[in-house]
Amino acid sequence: MSDHPAPRLSVLDLVPVRSDQTTGDAVAASLSLARVADATGYERYWVAEHHNMPAVAATNPPVLIAMIAGATQRLRVGSGGVMLPNHAPLVVAEQFALLEAAYPGRIDLGIGRAPGSDPVTSWALRHGGPAGTDDEAVARFAEHVGNVVAMLSPEGVGLQLSGRTHALRATPVARSVPTAWLLGSSDYSARLAAQRGMPYVFAHHFSGEGTERALHLYRSTFEPSAELAAPRTFLTVNAVVAPTEEEARRRARPQQLSMLALRTGQPLRPQPTVEEALAVELPPSHQQLVDAMLERWVVGDPAQARAQVAALAAQHGVDEVMVHPVPGETTGVAAGSSPAREETLRLLAADG
Repeated sequence: MSDHPAPRLSVLDLVPVRSDQTTGDAVAASLSLARVADATGYERYWVAEHHNMPAVAATNPPVLIAMIAGATQRLRVGSGGVMLPNHAPLVVAEQFALLEAAYPGRIDLGIGRAPGSDPVTSWALRHGGPAGTDDEAVARFAEHVGNVVAMLSPEGVGLQLSGRTHALRATPVARSVPTAWLLGSSDYSARLAAQRGMPYVFAHHFSGEGTERALHLYRSTFEPSAELAAPRTFLTVNAVVAPTEEEARRRARPQQLSMLALRTGQPLRPQPTVEEALAVELPPSHQQLVDAMLERWVVGDPAQARAQVAALAAQHGVDEVMVHPVPGETTGVAAGSSPAREETLRLLAADG
């Protein structure tokens, strides 16, 4: 039993693509996963934005959010996040204003500063624009965040052009607005979120380092806004839960190898099955990197995992934890399903 109260639980999904899946299979599996989260009491379900990656089908958060919100009943559905340097602020505002109109009170707009892509994809996203465009978009991030938030308001904004003020609204007759969050894995977004009085999420699942510093910086410098009177934050963490700790560690291996490839500059491939991953022998230096990953993940049987999540929440003073369910699947599992990911959510949410 944990000495800490159980936090609320949410889900982060990158829509992983296994070696035995098509993109359509991966999307079908994620829709099924979202229905499990909806039925078992999870708070929110966020999808990421990554481009040109063989093992990730989450390329377009607004499209995925529309599908997931339509397939569920009560979950808040959002982006974790939209990478704003890739998009015009008005386009983001229009997309999320429309999603909020269709699913009022259920949409979150999580905004990130990283491009979320390789240089080739960045070039394609900018219509073949110059390389400096990427740096300019990042440099103007704070301005663009302010523009998106302003454009989402029902009143819209006044745009100055040719000496005249023109009304600009993201959608004609808004009745509510999505909740905008800032995401980050460095001090920059923590400072900006505090300065603007916005909720903030640190990417603990990706970085695992600097979490305490970023959250302290956010809380200690927070300035209340009309939308938020006090700091609001939660954590993200990779999670693998199975009936036994041994099985959880087996299921963690495919994601460990995918993360190892990313961090050591190896070619990226679709995620291996559990059997494929267990057959891979690593040199000692790489095995040390892989072993170190699990120290920052939630991995174990249900009781162990729930205790780890509660301890993590208590350590960082949050009442919500967003789990990124990363177990691999065994050979022969139906291509349009991810039963191990679903089991992670069910076991983590179960009482006792």
